[in-house]
Amino acid sequence: MSESYKSILWNRQKRIYDAVLWSFIALYFILFITFNYNFFPAITVETVIIRATGTLALLLLHIILSIGPLARIDKRFLILLYNRRHLGVSMFLIALVHGIFSLLQFHSLGNVNPFISLFTSNTHYGSFINFPFQVLGFLALLILMLMAATSHDFWLKNLSPRIWKSLHMMVYVAYALLLMHVMLGVMQLEQNFNFLLLLLFGMCWLTGLHFFAGYAEIRKDAQTPSHSDGDYLFACHINEIPESRARIISANGERIAVFKYDGKLSAISNVCKHQMGPLGEGRIVDGCITCPWHGYQYQPQDGCSPPPFKEKVATYDVKLVDGNVYVNPQAHPEGTYVEPVIIT
Repeated sequence: MSESYKSILWNRQKRIYDAVLWSFIALYFILFITFNYNFFPAITVETVIIRATGTLALLLLHIILSIGPLARIDKRFLILLYNRRHLGVSMFLIALVHGIFSLLQFHSLGNVNPFISLFTSNTHYGSFINFPFQVLGFLALLILMLMAATSHDFWLKNLSPRIWKSLHMMVYVAYALLLMHVMLGVMQLEQNFNFLLLLLFGMCWLTGLHFFAGYAEIRKDAQTPSHSDGDYLFACHINEIPESRARIISANGERIAVFKYDGKLSAISNVCKHQMGPLGEGRIVDGCITCPWHGYQYQPQDGCSPPPFKEKVATYDVKLVDGNVYVNPQAHPEGTYVEPVIIT
């Protein structure tokens, strides 16, 4: 959590994350360059850089887009989600190097401005097969640049989580543009159809993963409470909630997280104000509910972030009858104090 603007709030986990990430990037470059010079000794340095950065950026983008659904399917992948923005910014920087070297190699040797040359050197805009694929890559790079520039919590707070989230969903537009960029580039220049098969595999992997994760979420929401007690819906038996953890129920289109902690029960909205992370999949740390995605915290009794932070979520009434936990799905305004239920 960040109350004021700082470039990066480093901690041990972020340092380890970045060390592993850039070790992987360095290893990829070493292997790629070694392979190319062994099998294509006449290849130029510029071409190696363009190919190495282009393939690595595309690989990293597939990893980035896989992390979200994987984390929904299996909590062990949450550790990758925590600093995903570092991965995204790193991927953009590598893609930027690819774009700069491509612009220099293909559009800077004539007397036309390289950016004008990018849009005018191939004018087959009405043809699918001969469409200027470099333009698609340039547009994708612009989207990735916008996302990298706004990846800090400073922009998240000022744009509002909903607008920020919508903006960053444009990664799927960038991915579609890059697929066309690579596919047309291979067809027009390389004609290496093995690479097209790899591209098809990546697209099928991401599509299948997102559909599976989405289906699992729909099934969770379809599990309606088995019975009610007046205005209260049955959530679970008290023994089904582990200490410092929550049980999530779905009611009226909203997800509610019921937490058990220190001999008490409280219920809050399941949606974190930061990036809409699932609070009910987090746990109580230092007396606060801690979002599993990025560590944002809320007090269970009133849904407020501890001072000096100001985020708030809705709270709900809970009651305990014969060991059964019930929740009133009528939400209180965000930040409303609700007396915790004492577990007797």
